[in-house]
Amino acid sequence: MFLQRNLLKRSLEWKERFQNLIFCGRFSSVSAPNLPPFDYEPKPYKGPLADEILRKRKEFLGPSLFYYYQKPLNIVEGKMQYLFDENGRRYLDAFAGIVTVSCGHCHPDILNAVLEQSKLLQHATTIYLHHAIADYAEALASKMPGNLKVVYFVNSGTEANELAMLMARLYSCNLSMIALRNAYHGGSAGTIGLTALNTWKYSIPQGEIHHVVNPDPYRGVFGSDSIRYAKDVQDHIDFGTSGKVAGFIAETVQGVGGAVELAPGYLKLVYDIVRKAGGVCIADEVQSGFGRTGSHYWGFETQGVVPDIVTMAKGIGNGLPLGAVVTTPEIAQVLAQKVQFNTFGGNPVCSSGGLAVLKVLDKEKRQAHCADVGSHLIARLRALQQKHEIIGDVRGRGLMVGVEFVTDRQEKTPAKAETAVLFEKMRDLGILVGKGGLHGNVFRLKPPMCFTKDDADFLVDALDYAISGM
Repeated sequence: MFLQRNLLKRSLEWKERFQNLIFCGRFSSVSAPNLPPFDYEPKPYKGPLADEILRKRKEFLGPSLFYYYQKPLNIVEGKMQYLFDENGRRYLDAFAGIVTVSCGHCHPDILNAVLEQSKLLQHATTIYLHHAIADYAEALASKMPGNLKVVYFVNSGTEANELAMLMARLYSCNLSMIALRNAYHGGSAGTIGLTALNTWKYSIPQGEIHHVVNPDPYRGVFGSDSIRYAKDVQDHIDFGTSGKVAGFIAETVQGVGGAVELAPGYLKLVYDIVRKAGGVCIADEVQSGFGRTGSHYWGFETQGVVPDIVTMAKGIGNGLPLGAVVTTPEIAQVLAQKVQFNTFGGNPVCSSGGLAVLKVLDKEKRQAHCADVGSHLIARLRALQQKHEIIGDVRGRGLMVGVEFVTDRQEKTPAKAETAVLFEKMRDLGILVGKGGLHGNVFRLKPPMCFTKDDADFLVDALDYAISGM
């Protein structure tokens, strides 16, 4: 078996070299870019191979599960910003486990915190005292502005948004929620109502939820005019509700929707409208929090606002099942009317890991790093946009970047088929990116926050090479 794997690995290496020469069926005068050097050797993999795993998935797991690529990857190991497949091939991870690995795969500080706590106590729930959840809540609250000082721990972003919506309705004594078109806030029965992308919604009752025009500077009907977008919110309240609402929720940079940053000044205008209608304002920081945007620690700070409730997950735990809702003492009090409990939320292992994440982000100055590397990446992508007509838009902040592909810049026609081809080519070149937007024509570039300028250059060079070969 070991000899077979070595032979397979060597044959794949030669195949990749040959494919680089005959990229898209013809020889190229420009050679394919190479991954930056990385001083790490993955362990030999002796587990089941991709075909066997795929067979088991199809037989024993739900049919709604999907996978990337025509021939799915079997990822068996990760180290910082890189992933390794069953053959030991290294890939640059530009999607971070769907924007979840913040500090880097298998970061030693986080691994150590998780392992040491696991040796002592894995689970007991909050019916007993334990220092880990209290220490972590204190540290997380210290990162929040204003009076956002009370923390509820959950296990995912969906759970966090469910709890935030419950808080908003209880506190306001109203039912109507307002969300943005093109938003994604989760896939549970409740948060599906907040989500506004048909690919993620089932035909079930959506509840009292109103979706307003998305303030998208690239595709939005009002361009970057925040005042006109805010007026649409007011119109919905005036004509679509009793005049009173429970709350408003928005991602500052829409994730699944294709890395869409809201029009400047939008949230400040809308928060004022919503609060006058009796509602609370919720910032979904599941993807944009913890310094990823570079310019600020929280995405909502880019809009100059302080929400009433903030939800977070994904990067909060660097891969641990962890989420949180942070709010004011006044709003938090409404949940004390009944018993509110989460079996796994804030368990000792996840709390220890989450605290380690905060310490790593501070120690390694990852927010400043995201600002520096992100600016470099965006500048290079915008230069590439001038070269290739298929790149309709480059947008984002820090290491939360979107590249939208179109067949016609004037009409902004989504280049769905072309994006699918480029997606496969980037994988062939050793780069794993995400896809987003309603039509799947946006590359989502949201790597682990240890991603370097050399990685950024390799990614852009590979994208240039892939587009040039089409």
